[in-house]
Amino acid sequence: MISKKAKIGNNVEIGNYCVIEEDVIIGDNTVIEHYVELRKGTKIGENCYIDSRVSSSGNNVVGNNVTVRFDSILARGVEVGAGTYICPRVMTNNLNTEQGQIGGAKIGTNCFIGTNTVFQHGINIGDDVITGAMSFVNKDIPNNEIWFGNPAKFFKKKQ
Repeated sequence: MISKKAKIGNNVEIGNYCVIEEDVIIGDNTVIEHYVELRKGTKIGENCYIDSRVSSSGNNVVGNNVTVRFDSILARGVEVGAGTYICPRVMTNNLNTEQGQIGGAKIGTNCFIGTNTVFQHGINIGDDVITGAMSFVNKDIPNNEIWFGNPAKFFKKKQ
C-alpha cells in the first residue's frame, strides 16, 4: 500500500508488500525492497538502499547514500546521517522505561553500525563512528571512534 500523499522521487524502485504512509518522502534513485514499512513523516534521501523488512515508526530522517539492511528498526525520531551503513537487524528505541517518548538515536554521517546493534533512546552518535556487532549503545559516542560490547565501550580512535 502506497499512500497517494507520499512523495516518491525519480527512478525509485519499490518492492512488493510495502507500506508507505502519507507524508513519506523518498529521494531519487532509492531502492526500497520487499515488506518495508515506512510510517508517516519518514524522509529517505537520494541514492539509498532500504533492504527487506526494514521498519520505520515515522518522523525519521535518513540522509543521502545510506544503506539500511535487512530487518532493522528505525524508531520514531531517529536521524541517520549521509553515507552511513546500517547492518542487518539493528534496532533503535525511542521510549524510556516509563514508556515516555524521548526520541530516537541521532546517528552521524559515514558511520558503520554492526549487525544486531541496539541503540538506547536519545543517543547521539558522532560522524565516522563504528559500532561492533551485537553492541548495546547506551551513551553518546564522539566523532571518529570505534565502540563495541554490551554495554558498548570505547575501543580506539579511528585513523
